[in-house]
Amino acid sequence: MKKVLVIDEFPQEVLAFFEERFQFDYRPRITADEVIDLIPAYEGLLLRSKMKLKHAFFEKALKLEFIGRSGAGIENVDLEIAEGRGIKVFNSPEGNCNAVAEHALSMILSLLNKIPQGNRAVREGVWDRIENRGSEIQDKVLGIIGYGNMGECFAKKARHLFKEVLVYDKYKSGFSEERITEVELNELYQSADIVSLHTNLTEETNQMVNAEFLSQFQKKVYLINTSRGQVVDTAALMDAIDQNIVSGACLDVLEFESLGFEALSLDELPEAFKRLSSSGKVILSPHVAGWTHESNIRMPQMLLEKIQTWYSER
Repeated sequence: MKKVLVIDEFPQEVLAFFEERFQFDYRPRITADEVIDLIPAYEGLLLRSKMKLKHAFFEKALKLEFIGRSGAGIENVDLEIAEGRGIKVFNSPEGNCNAVAEHALSMILSLLNKIPQGNRAVREGVWDRIENRGSEIQDKVLGIIGYGNMGECFAKKARHLFKEVLVYDKYKSGFSEERITEVELNELYQSADIVSLHTNLTEETNQMVNAEFLSQFQKKVYLINTSRGQVVDTAALMDAIDQNIVSGACLDVLEFESLGFEALSLDELPEAFKRLSSSGKVILSPHVAGWTHESNIRMPQMLLEKIQTWYSER
């Protein structure tokens, strides 16, 4: 049996599957330095976001055959080095695309119907029906940027709720189907009332949503981001909200996540985050869109199936 090091928390239900198929060491509290010290003994590594796998790690991973990242993004793995060393890298974006789609939709509905501020007002003894009156989505055009697993799942959930669903993907084409229309970015700028981001984080998408990007829209759009925080320039977004270029935003991911929220006080966080957190036109959640109780089990299960299939076909 292949020897596998597991360095993040995984559900007990999933660990039972691992135990049947691999000789694994479950070390969810291991440090990054300890991983580098121990990895020479293992053929496999399973993780979520424990650490970034860079040059120092791969220098010691002499027996490593595969890396499995439970989740969608694999930005924490240096794919070029892994490929050069013949190490197969797996992820499981199919396992949480439904969760992301539901979360994005719930954020949009909450923002447009002013549910957070209405809830807060009633709890404070304020019964203001006019101020907390919402807007419907059935006459609105939803624009989606990125048509991978997440974007496609979201589009298919949303297509019967919105007037139109328009999708732009620079690297895919020919995917139009019932009530989902492939468009160029200019058409998205012209028609969208709501824009939802479903892109990977790359050099090309880093800070993609900046002042110039936001100024292209012909309507006052709502921005939804459940992809990666660094895709959005937070200061530019807040400027656009303050200037009434953008109506509001729903962000499950933040540009500043890597700073470590638990280690910093609010005063130590960037000024752009202070503006964001104090705005009544923004809904925030702590990068949990793809991490439901169900997807927490589904993602590693699908990861394991991929790894097993790969070994059986070698």
